[in-house]
Amino acid sequence: MSTASTSRKRNGCPLCGKPAAPDHTPFCSQGCRDRDLLNWLGDSYRVPGPSADEFSSDGLDSER
Repeated sequence: MSTASTSRKRNGCPLCGKPAAPDHTPFCSQGCRDRDLLNWLGDSYRVPGPSADEFSSDGLDSER
């Protein structure tokens, strides 16, 4: 990865790479800020792993 693309990612909008706006930091606009929120709400940023149903119920919150 070149230093130009690294600095763009570090200093620019994480979604489109444009310079960050002070009112919407680290995003460039309200649109990118809203798109990022929708990605979180829509599970676009989920981490792969077992589903919650697969966990055993013998943890601290289990009823005895």
